Amino acid sequence: MAGITHLIINSAYKEPQQHWEYDIVNQSFYLKDGRRDAGYIVASQEQSGSNQQGRFIPLPVVNEIRKRVKAWRENNYPGITGITRKLLEHWHNEDQRTYPFYFCQLDAMETLIWWTEAPATERVGIKLQGDGSEFQRICTKMCTGSGKTTVMAMLIAWMVCNKVAYPQDKRFTKYVFVVTPGLTVKKRLASLMFGGTANEYVSFNIVPSSLMQYLRQGIIKIENWQYLSWETQEQIDKKKSVDKRPPKSDKAYARGVLQELSRYNNILVINDEAHHAWRVNTEVKIGLKGQDKKDYLENEAQATVWIGGLDRINRVNRILTCYDFTATPFAPSGKRNDEEALFGWIISDFGLNDGIESGLVKTPRVVVRDDGEQVIEGKTIKSKLYHLYRDEEVQANLSRPAKPEEPLPDLLNQAYYLLGKDWQVTYEAWKKAGAKTPPVMITVANRTETAARIKAAFLRGDINVPELTDPKYLIQIDSKMLKSLETVSGSKKDKEDELREIVDTVGKVGKPGQDIRKVISVGMLSEGWDARTVTHIMGLRAFSSQLLCEQVVGRGLRRTSYDRQEANPELFAPEYVNIFGIPFSFLPHEEDDDGKDIPDKPRTQISVIQERKNYEISWPNIVRFDTEYKQNLTIDYTDIPELVLNATDTRLSADLAPIVNGQTDITKLMTIDLEKLEAELRMQTVVFKAAGNVFDQLKDEWAKSGTRGGLLGKLVKLTEAFLQSDKIRIEPELFMVDGLRKRILLMMNMTKIIQHLCKYITDSWTEKIVPVYDPLKPVMSTGDMITWFTTKACLTTIKSHISHVACDSQMEATEATILERNTHVTAYAKNDHLDFKIPYLFNGALLNYIPDFLIRLDNGHLLVLETKGKMRPKDVAKREALTKWVEVVNSTKEFGIWHNDISFNTADVDGIIEKYCSKKKTKRPSQVAVMGELFTETDDSKYKSMAIFGELFDESSGIKNRKVVHSKFGPGVVEGVDEHNNIAIRFEDGKVRLFEESAISKGFIKLEE
Repeated sequence: MAGITHLIINSAYKEPQQHWEYDIVNQSFYLKDGRRDAGYIVASQEQSGSNQQGRFIPLPVVNEIRKRVKAWRENNYPGITGITRKLLEHWHNEDQRTYPFYFCQLDAMETLIWWTEAPATERVGIKLQGDGSEFQRICTKMCTGSGKTTVMAMLIAWMVCNKVAYPQDKRFTKYVFVVTPGLTVKKRLASLMFGGTANEYVSFNIVPSSLMQYLRQGIIKIENWQYLSWETQEQIDKKKSVDKRPPKSDKAYARGVLQELSRYNNILVINDEAHHAWRVNTEVKIGLKGQDKKDYLENEAQATVWIGGLDRINRVNRILTCYDFTATPFAPSGKRNDEEALFGWIISDFGLNDGIESGLVKTPRVVVRDDGEQVIEGKTIKSKLYHLYRDEEVQANLSRPAKPEEPLPDLLNQAYYLLGKDWQVTYEAWKKAGAKTPPVMITVANRTETAARIKAAFLRGDINVPELTDPKYLIQIDSKMLKSLETVSGSKKDKEDELREIVDTVGKVGKPGQDIRKVISVGMLSEGWDARTVTHIMGLRAFSSQLLCEQVVGRGLRRTSYDRQEANPELFAPEYVNIFGIPFSFLPHEEDDDGKDIPDKPRTQISVIQERKNYEISWPNIVRFDTEYKQNLTIDYTDIPELVLNATDTRLSADLAPIVNGQTDITKLMTIDLEKLEAELRMQTVVFKAAGNVFDQLKDEWAKSGTRGGLLGKLVKLTEAFLQSDKIRIEPELFMVDGLRKRILLMMNMTKIIQHLCKYITDSWTEKIVPVYDPLKPVMSTGDMITWFTTKACLTTIKSHISHVACDSQMEATEATILERNTHVTAYAKNDHLDFKIPYLFNGALLNYIPDFLIRLDNGHLLVLETKGKMRPKDVAKREALTKWVEVVNSTKEFGIWHNDISFNTADVDGIIEKYCSKKKTKRPSQVAVMGELFTETDDSKYKSMAIFGELFDESSGIKNRKVVHSKFGPGVVEGVDEHNNIAIRFEDGKVRLFEESAISKGFIKLEE
C-alpha cells in the first residue's frame, strides 16, 4: 500500500477536521474524519509483528474536557467576566493582527479559562490527579512550534487584567513567577516582561489598548530552576568554612528567591518545559543501571530542587495555581527507559502529530527502505538506517569507550555518506537561492566518545562531503556541559559562554552561529534551542519511547517560514527534515509512492538591514478614526456695518502746565505726545489688546453654553482681519495713511471697536475626522519588522531598509525593479510583515487592508502604491479607506505629506511617481507664514523679534507639518522649536531659515536663507 504523500491536511487556524490513523491489519495509515483523540503511544520493548506502532494510551479526562469546552465555546462562554469576554473577542478578531492566533493557542487558553471561570456544573465528574503538592497544578500539553510562549503571555494577561479590574476576585492574581529549565529558555521568555515594545503583548497584540494600563500593573519575575536551590543542613555541615549559619527559613528563602514578589500572596507560577518539574516518589525502587541510572539521578536532583523550591514558596506566599507547559509531560519512572509516568493534571493536548498535520512544524521524512540488506521486525521489513542503534554491530561499537581516531562502523559511515550527500544538495540549492545561512545537520550521540569519533571522521574526510569537513563550521557540544554553564563563573565561564552563544545562534544571521553546518550533541540539545535551519538529523542512541523521540526530533522541527500552499491556500506549504536513526514507528511520516525524495525548497531570510537606516520609512500606527467636534468663530462681513472713527474725538496729545498760586504757568508747558511715546507701538499689540477685550466681553456668554476654551487664538485672527478690513474708516483719511497714527487711534477707541465687533461674532461647531493612534506604538517603521523566512521568489533590494522583496506575483517583482531604478524614489519597502494596515468597512465588517508598497520620493513626500490587475467592489472600499487615511494623516501635519495611488500595469509606475514629484523643493519659498494662537513681542527694543507658537506653513516646499511649541531667544535670534526640540524655523539678523522635517536625524537642511 502506498505511504503518506502529504502529511499536512489541516489548517493551523481551525480545529482539525481529519487525521492520519494507523491500520494495524494493513500496517498503513489512512485518513480519518474528526480530530485525533488525546493520548500518547509507548513503544514496547518487544514489538509484536501485528503491532509495530506500540501501545496507544488515551487521555479520557482530556477528551471529556475537550468536548465540554467546545460546547461551552459554542454557547458563547457562559460565566466569564467582562474582562475575559473582552480578551476573547480581541483574540478571535483576526483583523487586530497580521496573523491570527493558531487554533491550538486559542483552544489551550480557552480550556484554562473554562477550568477557572465556567460554572461549576461544567466540571461535574471531572477530577484531575495531583502530584502530592499542596497547590494546584494544571498542565497544558503543546508540541514544539505551536506557540507556547504566546499562550503564556495570554495566560498572564488574562490573570492580571482580571485581578486589576476585580481586585476582590480570589480566582485571579497579578503576581507572576516563571521558572525555566535553563539560560537559553530564560532569555527567550524575557519577552514575557511588560516593559518596552519588543514583548509578546505588543508583538502579538495580546491585549486591546484599553487594557494595557491594567496589564502593566502586574509584577513578573523569571528565573532558572537553579535559582531555587538552597543549602541543606547536610551541605552546611560538610563545608570547611567557619561560616556555619543554619539553613534559611522558608520565609528567608522565599524573600531571597521572589524578592519584590515576596511581599505578596497568591502567586501565579508558570513552569516552562515542566517535564523537568516532577515530584520524586521515594517508595519506588530504581531499577535502572549504568549510565541510565546516572541520568535518572541527575534528573531527580533537578526535579527535587524545582518542586521543593515551589513547596517552600507556597508555605510562605501561597501559590494560587501552578501552570505547567510542556510538549512531553512525562516523569521518568526509574524502572525502565520505556516507562514514563504521565502527568495526571493535563487538561488540554495538542501533540506532535497534530502539529505535523497542521503544518506548524516541519514534515519528518524517514528511511523506509534502501538497496542493502534489510531487517525484519515482526512482519515488517525495514532499512537498517531506520534505527541505526538497534543494529547489533553499531550498538556494540558505539557503546564502548573509544579514542577519537577509531573509525566508525561501516554501516554508520554509509548512513552519514547518504545523509551528507542529501544535505549537500540542499546546501547548493540554498546557496544558489542566496540564503545567508546554510542548512544544518545535527547528530544526537549516545556518549562523549562517540561524538568525538564522529567529529574526527568528518574532519579526516572519511565522509566525503567537503562542505562538512571544515572545523570552522562544525561544533561538538555536550548537553551536560551546557547545563553546567548555568552555575560556572570566571574565565571558564567566559570561554564556555562563547560556545553557548554559538550553539544558541545557529542559523541566525549576524550571530556567532550563523555559518554552522554540523552540530554533534551528546544527549539531547537543551530546550529552547530553536535553530530553524535544521534539515537533517542523525540519531545514534536507543529510542524506546515517545518522550525520547519527540524531545530529540523536536529540536529540528521548527519551521523557517509559514508560506501557504498554492493549490490549497488554507494549508501551510510543507518544510522537510530528513531523519536517519530515529524510529518514527508511532508517528506518521511522509514518503512518496515510488520512494523518491521530495525536494525541499530553499528559504530566503527577510530581515531589516540596520546599516541602511537612511532607507527607513515611518508611518502613524492608526487603529481607527474618530469624529472631533470643535468650536469655530466667524464674522459675516456682509452684515457688519462700517465703523467710522472721528480723529477729532480722539486725543493724541496733551499739554500740562504747573500751577503757581492757583494759576497755570503756560511758559513751562510739558507735552504728552502719544505719537512720540508710542513710536514703538506695533499692530500686533493692538490686535492682542482688542482680541483680549472681545474675549472678556463674551466669555461669560460662552461659559454658559460650555464653549469657552480655546477661543482666544481664533479671536486674535478675527480681530486682526477686522482691524485691517475696509469695515473701519477713520476721518480724516490722513490717519488711514499714517500707520503710527492709525494704530494709536485704534488703541484709543478700543471700546467703540469692541462694542461694534461683538455684535457680529457668531460661534458654531465643526466636525473633523481625527486619527486614534495605538497608545503602545503610535509610530511604526520598517525597522520594527521581525525577521522571517519565505520560499517565495525574492528580489534583493538596494534602496530599501528591508533585505528582500518577497514577490507574490510577476507584476510585483517587475514593479519592485522599477522602484529600484526610478531616480525619484529615495526609499521603498514591500509591505510584507510590516504591519502597515488600513482599517476599512465592507459589508458591515471591520477589516484591515494591507497595501503593497511604501515609497519615499525625492521631494520628501510618501506614496502608498497598490498593484492590482482589476478593481472589485472590495478593492473600491479599500481604496476609499486608504484615501481617507491619507487625507486625515495629512491634516495632522505631523507625518509629512502622503499620497496614494494604484497601478494596473507595470508601465504606469513611472508616470504615477512623476505625478507626485511635480512639486520640487525650492531654495526660496514663495510664501512663508507663521500661524498660531499666540504672538508676543520681546521687550528688547534693540532686537525686535517675534516669538513663534503654532504651525509652520511653507506653501512652495510642502512643509505643512511642523508644530512649533515654544521659542528660544538670543541676541538677534528667535528659534521656533518643535515638540522634539528640533529647530523648525529660525529668524536671525533679518533672515529666515526653514528646516526640513525629514532631515532631523541627519542634521538640518536650509531651504531658504
